[in-house]
Amino acid sequence: MLFNSLEFIFLFLPITLLIFFGIGKLGNYRFAIAFLVAASLSFYGWWNPPYLLLLIFSLIFNYFIGSALSEKFKISFSKKLLLALGIIVNLALIGYFKYANFFVSTVGDLLGRNFNLDNIILPLAISFFTFQQIAYLVDAYKGETKEYNLLDYCLFVTFFPQLIAGPIVHHKEVMPQFVDKSTYRFNPENMAVGITIFSLGLFKKVLLADNVAVYATPVFNAASKGIEPTLIETWIAALAYTLQLYFDFSGYSDMAIGIARMFGIKLPINFNSPYKAISISDFWRRWHITLSNFLRDYLYIPLGGSRQGEIRRNLNLLITMLLGGLWHGAGWTFVFWGGLHGTFLIINHQYRSFRKRLGHDLKNTNWLDRGCGWLLTFVAVVIGWVFFRAENMATAFLIVKGMFGFNGVSVGKALSDKLGFLQNWNIQPNGWLPIIATKPTDVILFILFLLIIAWFVPNSQEWMERHNPVLNHNAANKSLTSNRNFWKKIRWEPNNVYALIVSAVIFIVFKIILDAPESEFLYFNF
Repeated sequence: MLFNSLEFIFLFLPITLLIFFGIGKLGNYRFAIAFLVAASLSFYGWWNPPYLLLLIFSLIFNYFIGSALSEKFKISFSKKLLLALGIIVNLALIGYFKYANFFVSTVGDLLGRNFNLDNIILPLAISFFTFQQIAYLVDAYKGETKEYNLLDYCLFVTFFPQLIAGPIVHHKEVMPQFVDKSTYRFNPENMAVGITIFSLGLFKKVLLADNVAVYATPVFNAASKGIEPTLIETWIAALAYTLQLYFDFSGYSDMAIGIARMFGIKLPINFNSPYKAISISDFWRRWHITLSNFLRDYLYIPLGGSRQGEIRRNLNLLITMLLGGLWHGAGWTFVFWGGLHGTFLIINHQYRSFRKRLGHDLKNTNWLDRGCGWLLTFVAVVIGWVFFRAENMATAFLIVKGMFGFNGVSVGKALSDKLGFLQNWNIQPNGWLPIIATKPTDVILFILFLLIIAWFVPNSQEWMERHNPVLNHNAANKSLTSNRNFWKKIRWEPNNVYALIVSAVIFIVFKIILDAPESEFLYFNF
């Protein structure tokens, strides 16, 4: 069931809210939790009921391993071995369903043989609920989790707003909120804030992400068939996918946060205007924040982090990002994308170290430093997304080749006729693919409009900051627009003006949903 589907918006969500708060009003909080677990399992099972058994097995297994690791139980054998067992079983599940065919086909390619397993359907959300439970096991081993019963644990993992594509939450972040009895009483402010954030996310997904996607897909499809897209086409496609992914993931994050807030629950921030980043490190502090934190806390730091010198730090960064790329998908394009970002991070750290040795104050940079850092970071991220999106490495390199002008340049026929000498520079008329050639100016203006939103407009958490929409909002929210007086003056408030604005947004979105087919969120594939 998709957040942007009519059955979710008009049936599942309102019915679940009504029953949850109805039970809470009677004071039976345990029954309210049981109902929410059942609703969340139904939400997951809507996609593919048989895989519900896999989720239930994962829940029960990790709960008992976590209970054995907690301080409440005294066990006669090594907790370290028990933790290792728990992590191995979790990784084995995700390894089989997500990576088995990839590894088998890779071995076959190396041996010149055609090996392949039967088609394995990737269970929805397996990457997210597996990593979330691995974090729980590690936290339990460290004594950082309080003991809750199986029902509470099931709610922690399956709470449907964050089950499918995150954010990846910690036990200590969410469960204390469900202990608070006020959570089970209807709160008008929570509902107003939740509906507003959900509506903003739905707007991003349906009106922005889905509409810009049509300019990326034809170019990537053409490149996968060996057609060489030219300079303008490749940049349009790369920027279109960059913006599609941005508004798709930002939209999903907003919708997850909004739905949870309707239930009185605050989720951690997971997306904080990443295209405003002024360095690649800054980008990873803003993009998929909970995954970045997981990779840092449970992989990079255990590998040694930066404690053992620059060479070891760089190696740890590269390993972490390679595995982070592989987490996103079973393919060499994802591995390359992860390695590319690992290389970017190493260069970034080396550059900072060099500047420090020169005595530069990196905390008080001028506008030129920040501007150059932002531009370089954005271009690097755009090029990286090409590998993230492409079906294979050959397609990705063909797109990147075109972005650097090696596939030639195409312009409209009218301009080519006036400037005939352009053809001497491999600039040809009417070379654009049909979807771009029909209205090239409109396409470019639409992409520019979306870039302006991504670069200069406050994000949803900034619009709603007076109502603390996410956990640790004030600590996390340090984007470039947060201190500008103009934006502060027009922050969201529960009044008639914003009620009309949100109503108009909802009306536009529903009109589009009725006229267009549903589309999955991109991170559902990961």
